[in-house]
Amino acid sequence: MAQLIDGNAMAAVIRQEIATQITQRLEGDFAAPGLNLLLVGDDPASEVYVRFKAKDCAAVGISSTITRLPATASLADVTAIVEAWNADPAVHGILVQMPLPSHIDEIAVIRTIDPRKDVDGFHPANVGNLMIGVEGFIPCTPLGVLEMLKRSNIDPSGAHAVVVGRSNIVGKPLAMLLAQKRPQGNATVTICHTGTRNLAEITSSADILIAAVGRAGIITEQHVRRDSVVIDVGINRVLQEDGTSRLVGDVDFAAVEPLVRAITPVPGGVGPMTRAMLLRNTVWSAERLQV
Repeated sequence: MAQLIDGNAMAAVIRQEIATQITQRLEGDFAAPGLNLLLVGDDPASEVYVRFKAKDCAAVGISSTITRLPATASLADVTAIVEAWNADPAVHGILVQMPLPSHIDEIAVIRTIDPRKDVDGFHPANVGNLMIGVEGFIPCTPLGVLEMLKRSNIDPSGAHAVVVGRSNIVGKPLAMLLAQKRPQGNATVTICHTGTRNLAEITSSADILIAAVGRAGIITEQHVRRDSVVIDVGINRVLQEDGTSRLVGDVDFAAVEPLVRAITPVPGGVGPMTRAMLLRNTVWSAERLQV
């Protein structure tokens, strides 16, 4: 039976740690960390994500504000709000919920965010810092995966890690972090994707396999090596015969779980840790800005 890496349980512990940290901050006469969230349009999934993030903030003592703009908002409307938050010392973290409506240039919006408040870790300055191993914000999902490995006593050093997925949000930054000579790094890393030939041949050689490609059940028993560690980043909604839907990962959990040493579930795995890392990044931003 594989070790189940419970992201819900880990995230609960981390939130308590963060709440304690914020209490100590307030006792030192510093302001509560502040996270401002911008939601453009009426995408139902984005609305749910933003509400969850605000709820997490309230639970640990982070001050949060949600600003909503209609789907017809312009790039100038969005950047004006971001620039105002850049200048506000009470705002330590800025999050613009993606995706944005198609007529708004997402990269232009990301470039507008002050890198010192870019708690998502998407600004080119923070991406560059990650690339060369300089301190900066790390995207929340890769950071959450590393924290899961750490708290599960799984050391990537010297291991072969295979990352299936090459997104700017997960695949590429996670591969870079695992390859760097750093704690929870120093692995030999292979990046695969949906166009990789002989995918099973490569993934079945992994000590640590991370699936982040966004295709339900793409990783099956033929893709894993016995006693490996499998981290499932995928979140896919699939229809069932009765017309309802359910969330599944990129890994066929039922087929893979009996074969491996440790595995994350979906839901309840990487997702809660991603949200916990957003809180951690916000507190770290407040400490760096020290206002």
